[in-house]
Amino acid sequence: MTTVLLVLFLLVTLALIGVILVQRSEGGGLGIGSSQGLGSFMTGRGTANLLTRTTAILGTAFMALALVLAMLGKGQAPRGSILDAAPPAATAPAVPAAPAVPSVPNN
Repeated sequence: MTTVLLVLFLLVTLALIGVILVQRSEGGGLGIGSSQGLGSFMTGRGTANLLTRTTAILGTAFMALALVLAMLGKGQAPRGSILDAAPPAATAPAVPAAPAVPSVPNN
């Protein structure tokens, strides 16, 4: 059940990102270089309304899925803190090697 919801959550997230990136910042929606957006498919205002509604629906689905997943995973986390665990065994620090003394030739 959780796996299906996670996959659905991922798909909704990717769709939401895509819809948001397609929108123009002025609210024109899909108006890439022309005033009609998708040509004769929809008017500029209709495209903006469609993208706004789609964003609202996907945003609502995103929040609902996030809440459901949080409630389903509430009791599955291990109890306790990582600070309660025993510290790892201490090891002796490495001893640095003695520096090599250069040999001086006798003359």
